[in-house]
Amino acid sequence: MQVIPAIDLMQGKVVRLTKGDPEQATFYDYLGTPVEVAKKWQAEGAQRIHIIDLDAAFGKPDNLKIVAEVSNATGLPIQVGGGIRSVEAVEKLLSAGIKYVILGDLAFKEPAAIMKLQEKFGTDRVIVALDHRDGKVMVKGWTSSTAYTLMDALETYAKKGVETFLITSITKDGTLSGPDLDTLKEACRESGVEVIAAGGIGSLNDLVGLKRVGADAAVVGKALYEKKFTLNEAIEKMQEN
Repeated sequence: MQVIPAIDLMQGKVVRLTKGDPEQATFYDYLGTPVEVAKKWQAEGAQRIHIIDLDAAFGKPDNLKIVAEVSNATGLPIQVGGGIRSVEAVEKLLSAGIKYVILGDLAFKEPAAIMKLQEKFGTDRVIVALDHRDGKVMVKGWTSSTAYTLMDALETYAKKGVETFLITSITKDGTLSGPDLDTLKEACRESGVEVIAAGGIGSLNDLVGLKRVGADAAVVGKALYEKKFTLNEAIEKMQEN
């Protein structure tokens, strides 16, 4: 199972939220700029970096310049999400060298866009975000619910050719209280899809649990920033049998 370090951006800085609430933001200025943080994760063994533009997600000016700087500075594949609400925005990112885009609102507002983008750039470069709370998939910076349950959405978009899903438990995100293993176990039973798990990871044992239920990758944020374990320790743990 791949471990992917997260860099969430707000006001051009690295930040972590609790349960997606911008009022519960912790800035990690002591670690340096987003580029410096990305280089730190790269030095510890990261093979991919997860970046969420929180400003864009909340309808504020985006941090795409910083995303491009991280991509150029590290040369690593970057998966980017947050506020990507048009086909044009996706095309701009993918054409600029960003490897993967994470789509939430656009995927549910304009499902046909998924197929259009897959056709142009390849099926592996579009990740659909299934951020869920109280049984429903949420969009627009986790402020608006859709009509879909998690499994309904997973099955519907898998039939549309989506290969990779980022599944985040909003109530767990940023809490370090452990992932939603029951939900993720059910999601991982869907054949032919890759599941990237996020939300609540607070220990190496949490990663072991995710690997056991069948997750293909895990996005780790606050646990790294709060020094619950190092990225190198996590990668080594996942390489054990």
